[in-house]
Amino acid sequence: METTSKVISKKGTWMTYRPDVKVLDCTIRDGGLVNKFGFKDEFVKAVYTACIEAGVDYMEMGYKTSKKIASKGDFGVWKFCEEDDIRKIVGENPSAVKLSVMADAERTDYHEDILPKSQSVIDMVRVATYVHQIPTAIDMIKDAHDKGYETTINIMAASQLKESDLDEALEILSNTEVDVIYVVDSFGSLYSEDIQKLTAKYLKYAQDAGKKIGIHAHNNQQLAYANTIEAIILGTSFVDATIAGLGRGAGNCPMELILGFLKNPKYHLRPILECIEKHIPALRSEVSWGFDIPYMLTGQLNQHPRSAIGFLADQRYDYTNFYDSIVNGD
Repeated sequence: METTSKVISKKGTWMTYRPDVKVLDCTIRDGGLVNKFGFKDEFVKAVYTACIEAGVDYMEMGYKTSKKIASKGDFGVWKFCEEDDIRKIVGENPSAVKLSVMADAERTDYHEDILPKSQSVIDMVRVATYVHQIPTAIDMIKDAHDKGYETTINIMAASQLKESDLDEALEILSNTEVDVIYVVDSFGSLYSEDIQKLTAKYLKYAQDAGKKIGIHAHNNQQLAYANTIEAIILGTSFVDATIAGLGRGAGNCPMELILGFLKNPKYHLRPILECIEKHIPALRSEVSWGFDIPYMLTGQLNQHPRSAIGFLADQRYDYTNFYDSIVNGD
């Protein structure tokens, strides 16, 4: 693997920028996991407007979830992202911001629920998959590609995979029509050394196949921003972030940090700050997200944060008991 200094000399310096780097806002999609996608239209519209004014490249509206799995009575509309609900916010989307949705492998009726691109304002379909779901994910990518969409693939829980399994997954996916392959720190457990190794691995497979790679980081150990920067320096082209770090559990790489870091003059920080000022305090009074001790512990132990989410939902503070329970597998 090349050293970081060699990569920087090839890709640019702190005083330049790479035009291939694209920023994707997943505030509504990842943030929807905090409040069952119960965002008011006013907030979704505010995020959309902020993305336009800030020069963000993509905005993710939410999920395409099967109504056989999730009831519309239990979730807000962004769990399903039906065309009429999206158009209610964006109209015909006359802006330069491209729109995306995420579809989980084996949790979406993609043949029926994802319309042909000619009938939709959506531009990109993002498939999330575990390695055992790869065959389904491949069919989902082909379906979306054939319908005219840009596509990405998120390989979930990469931190828990055997290297041979990850290699095989990357080999298979690099031979599909997918445009971008994402490094995903599902549990917020990765350190800079892990990001370096994974980025080099993903780039090897992706570049040989003419594809790009992305980074989606969670903030369990307060490393989402640092790891995202590390990935960019090493050649990652697609960067996920959320306004105020809004997202499941410990949240994500904050949009305001990443736009403050990127040197491309097309990006503007002020509209994101204005959106935070006007809308985030009220949201924080209703729901909770961001760094907390239980999320730190599940991140350090490379575990799914569901136990930490449950702990904090009960408003508990007996951190040592929680620590003992997850260490001992209680």
